[in-house]
Amino acid sequence: MCGRFSLISDLSELQLRFDFENPLADYAPRFNISPTQDVLTVRWEDGHNLGEYMRWGLIPSWAKDMSIGNRAINARAETLAERPMFRTALRRRRCLILADGFYEWTGKGKARQPMRILMTTGEPFAFAGLWESWTNPEGDTIHSCTIVTTTPNDVMRPIYDRMPVILAPEHESSWLEPTNENSAALGELLNPYPPETMEAYPVSTLVNSPANDTPDVIIRAG
Repeated sequence: MCGRFSLISDLSELQLRFDFENPLADYAPRFNISPTQDVLTVRWEDGHNLGEYMRWGLIPSWAKDMSIGNRAINARAETLAERPMFRTALRRRRCLILADGFYEWTGKGKARQPMRILMTTGEPFAFAGLWESWTNPEGDTIHSCTIVTTTPNDVMRPIYDRMPVILAPEHESSWLEPTNENSAALGELLNPYPPETMEAYPVSTLVNSPANDTPDVIIRAG
């Protein structure tokens, strides 16, 4: 699974890299993004890429309350087309979830070691995401999202048995393309990222608490 990540890149770099509109005046670097918090996404709307904050944890349109999203922070690539919670979003509501690193824990019990995984260049990347629109009883519309996961690459395999789908840059536009509703073709984009372009290093247990959202979280342990 993917339960924590970071996005500390400059907004200008993100807008240039992912070609999205919307100035997002309230953007701030995040070192320890946690489920149910707002995350920066890019989706296709009216002929252009739109940058937008969404709640992390997918809330389907038919949900009675938003708590269901707390259990839907990830969606397995292998079963997206089958599960009622995700199959319509796979065809019609896909997004990029922007990040420049993510965290996973290795080991067992109190000895679990948090690891930070990122590109060797440190550059930002995009998780494959699905999004939904839900209206609460007060009539407010909430956009929420989930991160698609897949089997691990060689960097992730010693750490954990799943990893988030990081889209190859050349596949990002295909993932966002609204006319593409072919589930099988979309599934072919959801592969483990090439390991030779990634690295992992240990960080302190500060990342264990969502309250710790400071540069200290990403410092190499030891």
